[in-house]
Amino acid sequence: MAGPTVVGKIDLQGDKRPPLSEAALQQARNKKKRKRISKDIPGAQQRVPVAGDKPPVTGERRKLVVTKNIGGQAPSAKDKAKLSKRPLLKKEVSEEDVQKQIKDTLARLTTKGTKSKGSKYRKDKRQMVSDKAAAQLERDEADQNILKVTEYVSVNELATMMDVSVTAVISTCMSLGLFVSINQRLDAETMAIVADEFGFKVEFVSAEIQVAIEEEPDTAEQLLPRAPVVAVMGHVDHGKTSLLDHIRSANVIAGEAGGITQHIGAYHVKLKNGREITFLDTPGHEAFTAMRARGAQVTDIAIIIIAADDAIMPQSIEAINHAAAAAVPIVFAINKVDKNGANPEKIKEQLAGMNYLVEDWGGKYQSQEISAKTGFNVDLLLEKLLLEAEMLELKGNPNKRATGTVIESTLDKGRGYVCTVLVQNGTLRVGDVILAGQYYGHVKAMFNERNQRVDSAGPAEPVIVLGLDGAPQAGDKFNGMDNERDARNIANKREQLAREQGLRTTKHITLDEIGRRIAIGNFQELNLIVKGDVDGSIEALSDALIKLSTQEIQVNVIHKAVGAISESDIMLASASNAIIVGFQVRPSVSARKIAEKEQIDIRLYSIIYDAINEIKAAMEGMLSPEIKEEITGTAEVMEAFDITKVGTIAGCIVRDGRIFRKDKVRVIRDGIVIYTGTLGSLKRFKDDVKEVNKGYECGLNIDNYNNVKAGDFIEAFTLTEVAKTL
Repeated sequence: MAGPTVVGKIDLQGDKRPPLSEAALQQARNKKKRKRISKDIPGAQQRVPVAGDKPPVTGERRKLVVTKNIGGQAPSAKDKAKLSKRPLLKKEVSEEDVQKQIKDTLARLTTKGTKSKGSKYRKDKRQMVSDKAAAQLERDEADQNILKVTEYVSVNELATMMDVSVTAVISTCMSLGLFVSINQRLDAETMAIVADEFGFKVEFVSAEIQVAIEEEPDTAEQLLPRAPVVAVMGHVDHGKTSLLDHIRSANVIAGEAGGITQHIGAYHVKLKNGREITFLDTPGHEAFTAMRARGAQVTDIAIIIIAADDAIMPQSIEAINHAAAAAVPIVFAINKVDKNGANPEKIKEQLAGMNYLVEDWGGKYQSQEISAKTGFNVDLLLEKLLLEAEMLELKGNPNKRATGTVIESTLDKGRGYVCTVLVQNGTLRVGDVILAGQYYGHVKAMFNERNQRVDSAGPAEPVIVLGLDGAPQAGDKFNGMDNERDARNIANKREQLAREQGLRTTKHITLDEIGRRIAIGNFQELNLIVKGDVDGSIEALSDALIKLSTQEIQVNVIHKAVGAISESDIMLASASNAIIVGFQVRPSVSARKIAEKEQIDIRLYSIIYDAINEIKAAMEGMLSPEIKEEITGTAEVMEAFDITKVGTIAGCIVRDGRIFRKDKVRVIRDGIVIYTGTLGSLKRFKDDVKEVNKGYECGLNIDNYNNVKAGDFIEAFTLTEVAKTL
């Protein structure tokens, strides 16, 4: 077929036909539409062809009509499907794709003519791919050697991130002249130096958050003289607290377990001549290294107390090193000179052997022979302290927002979070907004060390602050803020930063670690939860327990916090198969019941080295029979009555178990043990009884203790000898 014949063209633009009339339009509307009859329907009437009809379209002509839509017949469904499968438009080709295609084509053309050029091209292409892979691998390795940290990461966290032992990091710090403990936090410069020793680089994440608070600069006219802050340091039982007792005319030792200071105490003392001195009493046991280090960092002068009837002990050397590292002037107090066998000259000789020559021996360090018990020469020691303070020309600006350091923090059930702070500059007032670490709040009330209310605290004054929304870590800086919004924003950012740091330092088990454990054969982990009365003691105890780790037994402190042992602690111990170590705290009645149900071991201690020695013995498998205490009952004090010549009588209801007359008792206030002793009497109405059962009322008094208050709990216990298990 030749195709359609073009007879003529119609010029649509030139079509000037007159418009139809209204009658013609109406006729067109009423005209009946033609009904199409399909050939496929049986019985349908066939149209008879007439003259002038076009020939039927068949074969190849049919395809042409369907494809080009020529003729008047509609395409069938099959043809429509063919039309729908037409290829889509291709994506626009970029210049880069064109150049690449040209190179590949040229390479193929040259391959046909000269084989060497094509092989060279392919070799170059393979080399380029391998170079990219090598560069990516190099970048990955470089990223692995970069530690993303926040400022003030602890030694333990840094060791975990570098996957080296803590002792190796501590040894590196000691070689740099820094004496650090496991939980001690490092500053940015120290961290960079230590990481560089192990082949790592340090990258600080959001470091501006740590320094987001700008301190107001002081002018010479604003600075006024302030009292010196003196840290009393030395070995355990060399007389630090006894000296402070004499200066303050108060007996602190009676309130400490075993006569040993377990916390940092801050005292503001006004002398007879009107001069003022702030004292920091730091614990002397070796476990409190970090606490002693903090004492040296916030003080102006350090007193090192050494017993004349003893020698310079390891903790005394450590205290001297801390003071020297902090560039703090040192005054040596040689105590117990009134005891038999005291030899002060021997102490001076040992100091000379350590390159610390006292003034009596022609050196530059002041020393004074004293007796803290009798007060002998204590006034001369204070004069030497004031002389050192005058040489330092200590000054502060009281007319600005307060800044300082957190000395201690704890959780009080009645008052909330209680924080002991040392104001170093400015003045802290009731109602001020303060920010300490990742916590903030309004100062609701302030107390001095004698628990007396104060309205303000100036430079070098320690106060107890109420109002923070958490317990900041001892050693954190605190700042007075202009408004609560800024304090909240910075606190939230610091909390997020601390959470990220915690996730970064979480060490998960690896295939190498699994292989090492299988090779050792009997590798075990001891998970511990440490709860205590104050943050400093928890830090010191955790520090000491982590040091007990060996190649066979890994000690992990999975959680540590201030406050009484709660139900959530028991559930965490159950989930992680941990042992709970309580230091000067006790579990609540409900927590104790859950612990018995879940069979969780709770170990309670009042003296830190009892906890260390017992866990160490358990790890070594040398547990000898112990004197185990069994809680027989708990009574709640409903009312307390003071009776002349008898003392304080406590009216109680037995809440759990039974109270026996022969039992030892423990007075617990807000989850904290405040006294341990024996029952003086146990009565029901007016009759003396041997025991009182659960749910019954009774009256009791405790030997040599008259400070029982309503709301206290009396915990009765017995001691039995059993084999140790851990």
